[in-house]
Amino acid sequence: MARRGKKKGRPISGWLVLDKPVGMGSTEAVSKIKWLFQADKAGHAGTLDPLASGMLPIALGEATKTVPYVQDGAKIYRFIVAWGQERSTDDLEGPVTKESGLRPSQAEVLALLPKYTGVIMQTPPQFSAIKIAGERAYDLARDGATVDIPPREVEIGRLDIVEHNADHTVFEVECGKGTYVRSLARDMGRDLGCFGHISELRRIEVEPFTPEDFVTIAELEAARFGAPGEADPDATDAAEAIEAPIDFDAIDALLVDTSAALDCLPQIAISDDAATKIRLGNPVIIRGRDAPVEAEEACATARGKLVAIGAIEQGMFKPKRVFAG
Repeated sequence: MARRGKKKGRPISGWLVLDKPVGMGSTEAVSKIKWLFQADKAGHAGTLDPLASGMLPIALGEATKTVPYVQDGAKIYRFIVAWGQERSTDDLEGPVTKESGLRPSQAEVLALLPKYTGVIMQTPPQFSAIKIAGERAYDLARDGATVDIPPREVEIGRLDIVEHNADHTVFEVECGKGTYVRSLARDMGRDLGCFGHISELRRIEVEPFTPEDFVTIAELEAARFGAPGEADPDATDAAEAIEAPIDFDAIDALLVDTSAALDCLPQIAISDDAATKIRLGNPVIIRGRDAPVEAEEACATARGKLVAIGAIEQGMFKPKRVFAG
């Protein structure tokens, strides 16, 4: 008997800006979204720890080609540092490793903030996804090893106090790619002599997306399961979905267009004929008074739809990455 082939998902494309709940891992979230949309392809733009909540941008279909642009975008976190204890994981998950009866005043915390603003050197947590000799640091740390992780350069745009009391401080930070908020808590606690760890962490923005783009699991399920003929809601893969026709209009309307991830690039409007040539991998002449003469990266659109990412050299658009029409 011939084996039945795995059912292919839908060629749906766009960004789903998930408001990830506490307790759900980033990989689990991607699987859930992929199944809800029955998408053929999905990926996220930056891991969010299971104990953290908030913005997890998930790319579907052609949007996966734009993931690097979102990963490089600035991020804003709201977080609480609990003073008096340092933990192995720098958050609530790990056991206490150091304790102190000291507690910082708001003035002491405020005086420390300039040290953590701008371009700084930061050592990632022992429990992180950094690779050491080919292995993840968190795997080595779980085996009891103390990992020597070299510090690296990160950029902190701003670090503000939102609220302070004797036992904890609420902060808001705007930071660049590769910044570990858990490391901020650990290092500030050491500098203040009282130790500290993250007790709550929420990512509220990932450029170019804003809180207005947030969609919750409940909203997705309400849109998705309103259609008749639904399969097992506990399934996690598009291949597990039933073959009965389902109306996806409601859930598809929650997606942000793929091109939103490329707002940081120069935008070039082209004709339908030029779009056809570009999708075949051919360069085209860029016309128009406002068209840039040179650009390392730009995106070409036709009738408002994303066509390609490419370079502009000597008045020609040369495609590097093409998107399906």
